[in-house]
Amino acid sequence: MRRVSKGGRRNAPVGELMPFINLWAWRTPAYSTAARRRRARRASRLLPFVSRMTHSSELQAALDAATAAADIARSLYRRNLSVRIKADKSPVTEADVQCEIAIRDILQTRFPDYGFYGEETGTHALESSNLWLVDPIDGTKAFVREYPMFSTQIALMREGRIVLGVSSAPVYGEIAYAQSGYGAFLNGQALHVSSIDTLSAAALSAGNLKTLASGPAWTRYGALVAQVSRIRGYGDFLHYHLLAAGKIDAVIESDVNILDIAALVAIVTEAGGKFTQLDGAPVTLNTTTVLAANPILHAQILTALG
Repeated sequence: MRRVSKGGRRNAPVGELMPFINLWAWRTPAYSTAARRRRARRASRLLPFVSRMTHSSELQAALDAATAAADIARSLYRRNLSVRIKADKSPVTEADVQCEIAIRDILQTRFPDYGFYGEETGTHALESSNLWLVDPIDGTKAFVREYPMFSTQIALMREGRIVLGVSSAPVYGEIAYAQSGYGAFLNGQALHVSSIDTLSAAALSAGNLKTLASGPAWTRYGALVAQVSRIRGYGDFLHYHLLAAGKIDAVIESDVNILDIAALVAIVTEAGGKFTQLDGAPVTLNTTTVLAANPILHAQILTALG
């Protein structure tokens, strides 16, 4: 099976990565049984900033998996790793694959009947009513160029609806997480979107706009930019963390993959925000665009882009 990648393209089959994976297997402890057990024990501890809210077993598993991935990412950051270019022209490193294998081990051990959709190691039981969505290092280009704008994204989709998410940026120093009905948290602090209710007072962050720039909505986007108070391009996990914390007021993107944003859907929604595609449609596995904002501004921006 080939996997959907950023912009709706198809990633290379998992088999294309196997020589890369096998090469690492003999030279890294990540694949030994003892190493996996040690990593699982470390993962069983909560991250330092996680609040004392009551976690479901599913959220706890996602947090533990994020802890395991953070250990790996930090250990391999700025290690001048070799880079392989996948069929969709996106890069992949040893860190991407090791992180995803560690995440997958934890999630599938605890929930063997759940499906799994990963950026690097492929899919399992996509038709399952419970589906883990995982991008082990969202922002591999940042990881390779050695700046800390990368993160691990883990979400759970149940019956087509995203019900929890963990967004962990271990070098940047933030972890955000949420589960339906229990709120959203960043470094242990409860999150809520802003109450800004006019475009003239709003701060908008945009990223991945190539498709929008080449389409008929670009002129309308330009008119929107002229109306808002501030326009920035924080990008990746950061502008969604800022949005959920009420530091900015809206995010627009036109070239994303569901694995990039699934966890962030849960976090922004549980923080009181509204997270849809640019046309206002619900987020699905095939989503490639984003309009996320507090509810009042979401409606105004949707009209402006109409």
